[in-house]
Amino acid sequence: MTDIELKSSAFDDHAMIPRHYAKEGDNVSPPLTWSGVPDEAVELALLCEDPDAPSGTFVHWLVTGIDPHADGLPAGRTTPGSHPHRNGYGEAGWGGPQPPRGDDAHRYFFRLYALPGPVSIPEAATADEAHRVLDGQQLASGTLVGLYQR
Repeated sequence: MTDIELKSSAFDDHAMIPRHYAKEGDNVSPPLTWSGVPDEAVELALLCEDPDAPSGTFVHWLVTGIDPHADGLPAGRTTPGSHPHRNGYGEAGWGGPQPPRGDDAHRYFFRLYALPGPVSIPEAATADEAHRVLDGQQLASGTLVGLYQR
């Protein structure tokens, strides 16, 4: 399996996510770029989750149907034809970081998956449900970790 290199111009791997992208900020999805998607990929899927959430792993963003020829997503956007699922807040699309005040910085795992075909994931999938589908079908994946603290 090959690895996808996933980056953001807004923050480095294992660095703080700017407030602009947080729920308490402008709640805009961060810009992402990637490389290394295998030629045989038919679809990309993106999952952002917070494993440090008090109630269990929280889904901040799940997008399926991303064009495999795309090399990134601009801030606040997805690709035409992609499908933003409901996040843990119950809203479609991006839901920015909002850890409890006083918590240590939470980790936000952005994972991009290259897939051999379209996937079927429930509209309001939990992180476990998304992983069961995506981890089992991936051709390649890449991870970027951001941190956020209120």
